Amino acid sequence: MIHGLIADFDTPTALVEAAEQAYRNGYRKMDAYSPYPIEELHEALGTPHTRLPLLVLCGGLLGGLGGYALQYWTSVIGYPLSIGGKPLHSWPAFIPITYECTILASALTAVFGMLALNGLPQPYHPVFNVASFAKASSTRFFLCIEARDPNFHAENTRRFLETLNPSEVTTVED
Repeated sequence: MIHGLIADFDTPTALVEAAEQAYRNGYRKMDAYSPYPIEELHEALGTPHTRLPLLVLCGGLLGGLGGYALQYWTSVIGYPLSIGGKPLHSWPAFIPITYECTILASALTAVFGMLALNGLPQPYHPVFNVASFAKASSTRFFLCIEARDPNFHAENTRRFLETLNPSEVTTVED
């Protein structure tokens, strides 16, 4: 089985132009690899915006509600102590812990959500089977169109990638 086809480019500009052209031709299941971040590449690939901010918001709200509920339960239901005639449900005293639980839950959701949405850790990926891919972290730029793309046909996709003037087009085995 093949994972897809990968094209090797010399410059970041060529990679961005190739990604834009592939997107215009209907390819959606593709990924690009470069030794450093390229700002235009995200839009050229047509990747949707991340759901991470919404996850962090939900995590923070749940953390804050959980922290407040725990304090309420311990002060009013579980272990009510009437000290100096103060009310059992003294919400101003609950604010610092509620705030800290909100921040903690938001931070943990951000870290674990980012790892999950990025599919990390990923010790193996089929593109590692391509010999020239070792240069992806130093000097080369790659565009991989995956076989699971609805428009993928091995011969047609290879011909399309060759029209983009890459250094080489290689089949990525699974």
